[in-house]
Amino acid sequence: MPGNDFEVNFIPDYKILHDAGYNVLAYDLRNHGLSGSGNQGLFGFFEWRDVLGSLKYVRGQDDTKDMTIGLFSRCAGANATLSAMRHRPEAFKGVRCMIAPQPISAGSSIAVMLDKMGAPASYMEEADRQFFMKTSFHISQLSPPTDAKHANVPTFLYQVRDDPCTTPKDVQSVYDNIPIQDKKLKWIEGTDKRWDGYTYFQREPDQFLERFAKYMN
Repeated sequence: MPGNDFEVNFIPDYKILHDAGYNVLAYDLRNHGLSGSGNQGLFGFFEWRDVLGSLKYVRGQDDTKDMTIGLFSRCAGANATLSAMRHRPEAFKGVRCMIAPQPISAGSSIAVMLDKMGAPASYMEEADRQFFMKTSFHISQLSPPTDAKHANVPTFLYQVRDDPCTTPKDVQSVYDNIPIQDKKLKWIEGTDKRWDGYTYFQREPDQFLERFAKYMN
């Protein structure tokens, strides 16, 4: 991704949450990190099942089943969580809130990439054709703004406004489509590095800890 020339370390995030009194279940989505492979490596369409699996795990363990649940769903995790809310809304009954940094639509990111390559907007049709031939899905089917219409917990989004990998309109559409009143969108200014959105929590955690405390304590 352009402009993202440093490694992101999420351990400080977990420490901040731990020090605030929370237990943290962190996991790699399928085809990532130490998790297993699946769906022939296809990315973006089935990770919602992993979100449901994490909820089932927490609710099924003796040492966690009585805990209050809040979600910190970042990037592809935000995409997956919104998709899970569309597929299985009942699974989120009792989930208190969600913080969801930087969801991203395939259509938005591909359109930005084509523009940076100097390709005309009409190339999107060919990109979709190639995408469908490879995956049997259309680009428009990986759409957090569409899935956001099914969001059913208080949600706090944040996003680098000048992210070179997408457009502000994409995340604004996610926010606008969330049907509940208790929602918030924070724009991160002064940077054009998407990675700065990933490390924003560890730099400015107070507003998010206040959000968790409001709903989980």
